[in-house]
Amino acid sequence: MRVSLRLAAGTLMVLTVALAAAAQSPPPAGQLPPGQSAQAKPPAAAQGQKPPQVGKVVSEVRLVSVVFSVLDKHNHFVTDLGQNNFQVLDDDLPQQVEFFSRESDLPLRIGLLLDTSNSIRERLQFEQDAAFDFLYRVIRPGKDLAFLMTFDTHPQVQQGFTDNIEALRQAIYNQHAGGGTALYDAVYDASRDYLTNPPPAPAAGVDVRRVLVVISDGLDDLSDHARSEALEMAERAGVVIYSISTSNNWVSPDQQTTEGMPIKLHLSPGDEVLKQFSDDSGGRSFFPARVEDLSQAFVDIGLELRSQYSIAYTPSNHADDGKFHSIRVSIDRKDLKVRARKGYWSETLIALPAAHPGR
Repeated sequence: MRVSLRLAAGTLMVLTVALAAAAQSPPPAGQLPPGQSAQAKPPAAAQGQKPPQVGKVVSEVRLVSVVFSVLDKHNHFVTDLGQNNFQVLDDDLPQQVEFFSRESDLPLRIGLLLDTSNSIRERLQFEQDAAFDFLYRVIRPGKDLAFLMTFDTHPQVQQGFTDNIEALRQAIYNQHAGGGTALYDAVYDASRDYLTNPPPAPAAGVDVRRVLVVISDGLDDLSDHARSEALEMAERAGVVIYSISTSNNWVSPDQQTTEGMPIKLHLSPGDEVLKQFSDDSGGRSFFPARVEDLSQAFVDIGLELRSQYSIAYTPSNHADDGKFHSIRVSIDRKDLKVRARKGYWSETLIALPAAHPGR
């Protein structure tokens, strides 16, 4: 019997036969690049053994991978730490780290989501300039790839994965505003259809970073998917979301951050949506008044995506129950902070008995 395994983003699935003889141990899983999709062969097929008999249950041991950044009090990235500096909590219980690495200079797979609904008509030029400026500063031809998806009444891909900045620029500036807003559908579709299995890195065995950049006012009035569904799909795909608000309400040009950006005194409901997407996925949200305010932020994002750590562990405190489980990466230095996704979804895969091949 052939058993097909799916690899949810950020997790490595290894076959074990729950009712097999206790003396038999499953083959070592080894280390795959965190977050990379793979198709695992059943141990029985790989070793020429007989497949599991009818009635035996095939379950999974799940290796959860967490990619995160470490910043000092000046928001500078710290990249020289070791495994002993970190502890991972899964649902508030400490876990045994099995793999640790410093991830630098990895290829990026970026989805650029551009709001073209009627609600941002007056800020469309701002969106277009911000979108192009981001790609111009972050994309490295020959290594990184990006696609453009617009959304108004429906999400629509305007340019597929490419490293051609000029093609992306033309697609960005060819857009016009009008219609309702299906933001959640855009996040959902981009994560599921484009970033769950993005184009691989040119070099074998090299992971890629999955990123969504959402430029919008954060308002949604037409999506078929709920906000929670969109966020769940992004989490399942291992996507980090960076959001840029086009709303300039409650901006105080007289008050500025340490980086010289005007301070937003109050977040609109749409701003709160964008902030949730970014915070829960381990990204960042921006509330600029001008495109010029974003230049250094875009440079910082590119640096962050290539200056991260990766930790992997097998949860010791729960089964594959299909539920959401929280993750917290703590550090032993009080002067540093960790930015990481807040959790992951655990799934269950049960092999069907050979007597029911059509189920």
